[in-house]
This record gives sequence, structure tokens and C-alpha cells, in this order.
Amino acid sequence: MSDELENKIQIICRQTDYDYETAKEKLILFDNDISKVVRDYLGVSIKPQTIIPAQSLNQEIYRQFRWKLDANARDYEERVIKQKQVDETKQNRQVR
Repeated sequence: MSDELENKIQIICRQTDYDYETAKEKLILFDNDISKVVRDYLGVSIKPQTIIPAQSLNQEIYRQFRWKLDANARDYEERVIKQKQVDETKQNRQVR
């Protein structure tokens, strides 16, 4: 057995409560990746990273422009609804 593999097994034994054989099995199972073995021990799921496709500069500009316009439209609608509620409340108080 190579010194590198032995070193990785020792690291896993120190970081977990696995014995030598379990650490060796887990290391083989997770393709000699120490961090994956420790994450598995801790119960941390390994999420696949979503790759965002590369966009041209124009696509990015228009994406941000659309996002800003949508956000402003949402804010405007919220302000209009709140203002209507305030107006209705004022009108109800004046009627009484």
C-alpha cells in the first residue's frame, strides 16, 4: 500500500470515528477523496453544482435590465396597493 493512501486513511481516522478498515473502504468508495468521506460521515449532502451557461455581454445587460424593470414594476404595484389601503382607511375614518 502506498504512503499516500496510508496517509489519507490516517487523516480519515483522525477526523472520524472510523476504524482503519472502514476508513479504507470509504476511501475506495469515494474515489480517494478525503473531503467526500468526511462529508459522508458528517451527513452533509454533496450537491451537484449547476453550471450557468456563459452569456454574451449583451445577454447579461438585457438580463439585468429585465430584472430591474420587473423589480420596479413589483415595487410600484406594492406601493399602489398600500396607497389604496391607506386611502380606504382614511375614507372609512371620515365617514364615521
